[in-house]
Amino acid sequence: MKVLVVFDHPRRHSFSGAVLDAFLEGLTEAGHEAEVADLYAEGFDPRMPLADEPDWDDDDKVYSGAVLAEQARIARHDAIAFVFPVWWWSVPAMTKGWIDRVWNNGWAYGARKLPHQKALMIGIAANSAEGYRERGDLAAMRSQLLVGVLNYCGIMNADLRLFYDALETDEIRAGLIEEARRLGRDF
Repeated sequence: MKVLVVFDHPRRHSFSGAVLDAFLEGLTEAGHEAEVADLYAEGFDPRMPLADEPDWDDDDKVYSGAVLAEQARIARHDAIAFVFPVWWWSVPAMTKGWIDRVWNNGWAYGARKLPHQKALMIGIAANSAEGYRERGDLAAMRSQLLVGVLNYCGIMNADLRLFYDALETDEIRAGLIEEARRLGRDF
């Protein structure tokens, strides 16, 4: 399976980057082909210019060259994965802007939907699983990201995995790295 892995962190050599590396290793071990879209390293502009604003009356609107290039990259893959730090109980602004700008009406939703077989979101979270459950944060994130983005755009086989307590001990972080590798192998 060809998998596009969208990475969003300003520092590639962060713990989020280590999670990305382990996930990629697992994908390779399972025989998948992976391409990384490193939004920061590539200088993706998440702002929505007028040319890329969805036109609800035109399912065949032609978007900017930058968006068409991203859409072509997405279309070359069978599945998509995201690796990101959880900021404000969601994806960072760069990922949100990438989705807003690229997953447009008539291409990812509306008259046409994304044809991808599978999607996985791996969020690196500082808080505990208990904290997320007590406040209902995980349920809110699942509704927002899985139902409101991935399912809405046609990817029904989608999951969100949060890596809790990522700022705690080296032992916890090592376990999360191994979990990322396992998720890649099982993808």
